[in-house]
Amino acid sequence: MKRRVFFSFHYALDHWRAGQVRNIGVVDGNEPVSDNDWETVTSGGPNAIRSWIDSQMEYRTCAVVLVGARTAGRRWINYEICHAWETGMGVVGIRVHGLKDRDQQTTAPGANPFSGLIVDGLHLGPIVQCHHPSGTGSRAHYAWISENLETAVEEAIQIRHAN
Repeated sequence: MKRRVFFSFHYALDHWRAGQVRNIGVVDGNEPVSDNDWETVTSGGPNAIRSWIDSQMEYRTCAVVLVGARTAGRRWINYEICHAWETGMGVVGIRVHGLKDRDQQTTAPGANPFSGLIVDGLHLGPIVQCHHPSGTGSRAHYAWISENLETAVEEAIQIRHAN
């Protein structure tokens, strides 16, 4: 049975890359949100965004943070990571900067979004894994994610249960 996961990512820069990862199909991820739906959610302010995120994370076993060039330090990414950890979900990072976007461009790697985050007195940086796909080029990165995403999710769940 596929694990139900929540995908966390910088929407404006990485939604195309996130779509590629979702389409791999080895885990059951949350449904993509259209630009119009996201605008509706964000127009409700911080409480509406928080409520939407919380509802999307219900019944999920792991948060998969798709790490791009500017993922780290974003308010709602941090909220998703912390909320996932606080509610007992596994948390794992997968770097997606090497996947091509719709314009066939890759981007620079970003900072580790778990560095500096403290939840329930634990520094997440040394605990939560942030995987960097091996290989050269977008196809190699996609192949690595295809082959390793399911294992990364399982390991994240085990790590969370141990902490």
